Amino acid sequence: MPSPSLFKSVFSFTAVGAAAALVHLLVFGFLKDHLRPEIANLVAFLVAFSVSFAGHRLLSFKDSITSIKQSLQRFALTSVAGFATNQLMFIVLFRAMLWTDWGALTIALGIAALQTFILSRWWAFKG
Repeated sequence: MPSPSLFKSVFSFTAVGAAAALVHLLVFGFLKDHLRPEIANLVAFLVAFSVSFAGHRLLSFKDSITSIKQSLQRFALTSVAGFATNQLMFIVLFRAMLWTDWGALTIALGIAALQTFILSRWWAFKG
């Protein structure tokens, strides 16, 4: 059975991730008609990154013993890996499989979120 701290971490991670995903989607929605969708996705990721790091540092992994600098460096690498997965999935679904931009982005964000949780929980915020 999962530990209570893991459950709390997953719950907080989900709430923070949902807030960051909402920011990502809002920025993407605003930009997608003005930029190529792939560029709009990149800008949305960059804006949502700060929401994600602050929320995860203060809520999801508040018991972390890593310094803010170390967590930020690790989380940046984790997030870039997540964005690479996101962008690759987005391009494949949107360009190759001809999904709608919203459908492709939603699936890409979900897959990247799972990857980011695993890397954050067991590496970025682990001492």
